[in-house]
Amino acid sequence: MKRSTDRIRVTHTGSLPRPPGILATMHLIAAGKPHDEKAHEAAIAQGVAESVKRQKDCGIDVVNDGECGKPSFLGYIGGRLAGFEPRIPAGGIPVPTGPIGTTGRDAEMFPEFYRNVLEHNPFEKAVRLPPLVCTGPIRYVGQDKIQRDIVNLKAGMAAAGADEGFVPTSAPFTIMPNEHYRTDEEYQEAYGEAVREEYKAIIEAGLLAQIDFPHLVSSWDARKDMSLADYRKWAQMQVERLNHALRGLPEDRIRFHTCYGVNFGPRMSDLQLADVIDIFFKIKAGSYSFEAANPRHEHEWRVPEKVKIPDGKILIPGVVTHSNAMIEHPMVVADHIERWARAAGRENILVGNDCGFASVAGNTEISMTVAWAKLNALGEGARIASGRLWKTQ
Repeated sequence: MKRSTDRIRVTHTGSLPRPPGILATMHLIAAGKPHDEKAHEAAIAQGVAESVKRQKDCGIDVVNDGECGKPSFLGYIGGRLAGFEPRIPAGGIPVPTGPIGTTGRDAEMFPEFYRNVLEHNPFEKAVRLPPLVCTGPIRYVGQDKIQRDIVNLKAGMAAAGADEGFVPTSAPFTIMPNEHYRTDEEYQEAYGEAVREEYKAIIEAGLLAQIDFPHLVSSWDARKDMSLADYRKWAQMQVERLNHALRGLPEDRIRFHTCYGVNFGPRMSDLQLADVIDIFFKIKAGSYSFEAANPRHEHEWRVPEKVKIPDGKILIPGVVTHSNAMIEHPMVVADHIERWARAAGRENILVGNDCGFASVAGNTEISMTVAWAKLNALGEGARIASGRLWKTQ
C-alpha cells in the first residue's frame, strides 16, 4: 500500500453509477428475464476500462472497477455464496429503501423528512433483488466472478497507467436470516470463512482488498436499546470476528471502509469518529476509510491531534461527500486535505470520498455526471493541497 511521500495520493470508496446498458441488463437479470450473457460480460469489461481511465483522468491514484458488475452488495454476495435461497414476499419484491427507515433515532427526531423521502423514494428505479435466507451450509462459489473482476480491473489499470488498485468486498457479517445454523455465532463464523476466500483471491492477485463494513457504525441509528458503551462492546465483538476472517493475511494489503450509511438525511444520530476510532485501530488492516467531508463530520480532522495513529497505519478521510449533490469547490477540498495532513501527518493519509455514489445500482440520489464532477473536484483539490504541503521542501 503506497503512502503519500511526495504528494497526497487519492482514492475513492468504490461504487459509481452503472452505465445505462449494464443497468438495463441488471434489471433483466433481477427479474429473471432473458438476456445476452456474453454481451453483458463484454459490456462490463468495457465499462470497467472506461471507468478506470476516467478515474485516472480525475487524478485518482488508487482505482477500482466502479463495482460495474455488481447490482448491490446484497445481490453480489448472494451470487457468490452457496447456502442461501431467495424468498419473495407476498406482493412481490419490495422497492429498496437504501438506509432510509422510520424507526431509527434520526427518524424519531425528523419524522416528516423521512416520510417525505419514502414517498419520493430515490431507490424506486434501483435493481430489485429478493431477500435471501440461509438454508444450508455456506461456502464460497464465486471464484469465476472474482477472477472476472480481477482481470477486468487489472486490464483497465494497465491501459490507464494506474499503479495501484483495490476491490471492495463484503465484511464477514450478515443480517440475512438464518434457518440452518444452530447459533448466530456458528452462522457468522461460517459466513466469515466463506467471504475470506474472496479476500485471499484479491490479495493473491496483487490488489488491495477493501473490507466494506458500514454496519459497524451505521447500526447505531437503529439500536435505540443500547447505550454508547454497550454499542462499543458490540462493535468490538464484530471486530474480533473480522480479525478472525483476516487472520494470516498481510495487513498492508487490506483497507477497511465504514460509513454512516448512504443517507441523504439530517444525520443528527450519527456516531462521531472519536467514539469509535480506537475500535477501528484494532482491525488488522493497513488503512481506514471513513466519512469526513459532510457537515456532520467535517470537524473531525481534529481527532488525530488527540488520538495517536498506530505506526504503519494510514487514514483515508473522505473529502468529498456522497450525501448531497452539491459539487465541492476544489479549494474547499484542498483546505480540508491540508487540515487532515497537518493533524495526522501528510505521509499518514490518503484521501477519498465519504462513501460510494451508487451502492445500489439504479439509485438516483447521485447522478453519473454529479459523481464524476465530485471525483474531479477530489483530484483537483488534492493537486492544490499537495502544492501547498510540499512547497516548503
